Amino acid sequence: MAALLKEIENQALQLSPQERGKLIHRLIVSLEGPTEDTPEAIAQAWDEEIARRVAEIDAGTAVLIPHEQVMAEIDEMLRKSGN
Repeated sequence: MAALLKEIENQALQLSPQERGKLIHRLIVSLEGPTEDTPEAIAQAWDEEIARRVAEIDAGTAVLIPHEQVMAEIDEMLRKSGN
């Protein structure tokens, strides 16, 4: 099985970025199953989430993290993972 996985990985890496993106999407959907929501319902849910987050920021209840701190944490995670 490991040899087959390695062969699939090697073939996938030969795809264009757009083709790899499509493959990733199909694999994720295969794990999660197809969404029951329409694209419009998903967009509406994101609009509501964005509005909720903006309201939290405006109310001063959101915990904001400075960009520099976020980037430092990402750099640290990448360093630990060896990338």
